[in-house]
Amino acid sequence: MRRLSFAISLALCLPGAAFATCGGSFSSFVEDLKAEAITRGHSRASVSEFFSSVTQDDRTLRADRSQGVFRIPFTDFTRRVISQSRLTNGRRNADRYDAIFDRAEVEYGVPRGVLLAFWALETDFGAVQGDFNTLNSLVTLSHDCRRPELFRPQVFAALELFEAGDFDPARTTGAWAGEIGMVQMLPGDILERGVDGDGDGHVTLKTSVADALMSGARMLADFGWQRDEPWLAEVVVPAEMDWSVSGLETQKSVAEWARLGVVPRGTDLPRRLQASLLLPQGHKGPAFLAFDNYRVFFDWNQSFTYVTTAAYFATRLSGAPVFDARAADPGLEDNQMKRLQQKLAARGYDVGKIDGILGARTRAAVQSEQQRLGLPADAWPTTDLLNAL
Repeated sequence: MRRLSFAISLALCLPGAAFATCGGSFSSFVEDLKAEAITRGHSRASVSEFFSSVTQDDRTLRADRSQGVFRIPFTDFTRRVISQSRLTNGRRNADRYDAIFDRAEVEYGVPRGVLLAFWALETDFGAVQGDFNTLNSLVTLSHDCRRPELFRPQVFAALELFEAGDFDPARTTGAWAGEIGMVQMLPGDILERGVDGDGDGHVTLKTSVADALMSGARMLADFGWQRDEPWLAEVVVPAEMDWSVSGLETQKSVAEWARLGVVPRGTDLPRRLQASLLLPQGHKGPAFLAFDNYRVFFDWNQSFTYVTTAAYFATRLSGAPVFDARAADPGLEDNQMKRLQQKLAARGYDVGKIDGILGARTRAAVQSEQQRLGLPADAWPTTDLLNAL
């Protein structure tokens, strides 16, 4: 899940007001939302109209609980989502909207390759924006007691958009988690970072390419994008080295990595810049240097596989060659990953939910155990590690 930056608006609840945070009767929960909206200063007429069509959406809950795509290894995922068609359409859109991309880079410092990658992966350049009713999804996820603190503020953000004429409660659709438009932004982010790129007085991310691209660029800039700096670069690694220095927790300058035998593949990089050595599928698989701008991608989406794929896709759209997949050790099947997580949890590691997903906490635990066992500490779980545990 993307980090929901608008969650700060929870603090706007007035002291003394008591509203159900989640659960219970859905209709009673909606009545509580209405009461809170009025307490926040919205008119009764506006609140009544906004919530008049809302219903609970079981399809949203099913989507929330079945995110199996994030179990796919990086190489397989990239081959699945980075098609020749998307590369071709990306270059066509770069030419077609050249002036908008130029403006986005001048104003926010975000290169067109990065915006194109998100535009492609989020909605296939606007063609597949999601068919979930946005208000129904947001209220359903707020009512659900898994992460209400993340979604409840988005309901009130959508109410503000509605009052501005930029949200139709009955007709606005998008992704199951409430994101809207060509680059899939949450209502809170639209309020805070939406840009009227075409000058019509509204931020219309579903139909206006200018609005969508400029808003996406501003959001990345607000997240900390550094102008004129790289985000990801493929590298060649030596056959042997201390693999425990790989991972996002360790940063070295490009010059320091070069002294360890890590060199760029076919490009020059500023030797002073700090970067982490990224081994998505271990030391025998593809290798990259990840710079500070790479970390910004996590503010858009929290999945390691998605982020690395988006960052790599952005380099391809900027002219980089196909990465060298090399010969990575086979990863674990879903049931094996869950067994591994259970074993790591039993040893005291916090790996989060036992879900078969190789997230940041599981990677850190894997790397720690690899070091303890004398295995290559590259954070890539293999059957050798599972058997050793």
